[in-house]
Amino acid sequence: MAVKLRLRRMGRKKRPFYRIVAADARAPRDGRFIEEIGYYNPIADPAVIEVKEERALYWLQQGAIPTDTVKSLLRKKGIILKFDLLKKGLPPEKVEEELKKWEVLQIERAKREEAKRAQAAKAAAKKEEKVETPQEAEPAETPAEEETPEKNDTQGTEASSEENTKEEQN
Repeated sequence: MAVKLRLRRMGRKKRPFYRIVAADARAPRDGRFIEEIGYYNPIADPAVIEVKEERALYWLQQGAIPTDTVKSLLRKKGIILKFDLLKKGLPPEKVEEELKKWEVLQIERAKREEAKRAQAAKAAAKKEEKVETPQEAEPAETPAEEETPEKNDTQGTEASSEENTKEEQN
């Protein structure tokens, strides 16, 4: 029997909630399953992922194949990394050490993303401020635009050429 780790859709219309289950590959998506190993709520902000790590590792060691989505969820929780390290035959102490390093990297990454979001929000606010400023300052800029040297030069040459044509006619 081929076992897959996959999502089972729950919840009401337009409000999905998923359970992560170990199921026979031939069973329907929302049908019979062997064991529930966690859940995933994409609606919450941030998304909630809860997995029974021991049971997920057990099914992976038994040869269960996770779907792409479940694999990405397990990767976010660090279960795939732990499985790969155990599969390589590393001692449990080394596995725990590697997982701690991975957790530190995840925390740093989250801080960088938060800083990036804050910077983007600041830039957007600054951009909005600049958009509002020219509308208010537009009447003040209009007279200044008329007095630009380029326009004065062209107006002056046009006026002098008109005067020259009038003098030539007289």
